[in-house]
Amino acid sequence: MTLEPIAYFKSPFTSKFGIPRQSGLVPELRGEIRFTDSYRRVEAVKGLEGFDFIWLIWGFSANRRDTDCGWQPTVRPPRLGGNTRLGVFATRSPFRPNPLGLSSVRIERIDFECEDAPVIHVLGADLMDGTPIYDIKPYIPYADSHPEAAGGFTDAAGWTPLAVIVPEDLRAQLKRLLGPDGLEALIGALAQDPRPRYQDDSDRIYGMPFGGLDIHFKAEAGSLTVTGFETLV
Repeated sequence: MTLEPIAYFKSPFTSKFGIPRQSGLVPELRGEIRFTDSYRRVEAVKGLEGFDFIWLIWGFSANRRDTDCGWQPTVRPPRLGGNTRLGVFATRSPFRPNPLGLSSVRIERIDFECEDAPVIHVLGADLMDGTPIYDIKPYIPYADSHPEAAGGFTDAAGWTPLAVIVPEDLRAQLKRLLGPDGLEALIGALAQDPRPRYQDDSDRIYGMPFGGLDIHFKAEAGSLTVTGFETLV
């Protein structure tokens, strides 16, 4: 089987670091689905405006894959601290036999009038900028929603977002550069604690690319503090 991208994703995240680990965790996070020349047809999305959510099937294009080692049957989910191994098919690890991702995202609007129409504007995606998208399907509540379903290890491994502290001077600058919605999306992403689970150094300053900026922060005891930023070239 040969898969060909039908679209690419536009996101403020230009690296894997900091991307929410699941779709929907940061509902303020905006992104765009931009079709390739072969699939940029308005009639191909006719009727999609009647749905609130869509499924995206996409590729983990930034993962380094060692073809000599083959696939690994177990992985270490970040939700379990990165120390417990589970079967790869019992997790949503990006390191899979076939590097395919599946995400449910909310449609904000579909632009039918712009030069590259149609462009689908979405909220809450967990995709990096430039991610190839292989298919789009509508989310159908009566078939796709199972609110009473067991969630495996995620039911027992609770997760509490961090309190994000942005000093007023930095908040004003970031709001001017990213816009109010962009600032809220940044805060939402930082609240998910982008640090690797095996790192817990309260003195370390981390950097996270977002919206053309390198955001600097440190974290400790349930909170995260933005310490500064630099403009990315």
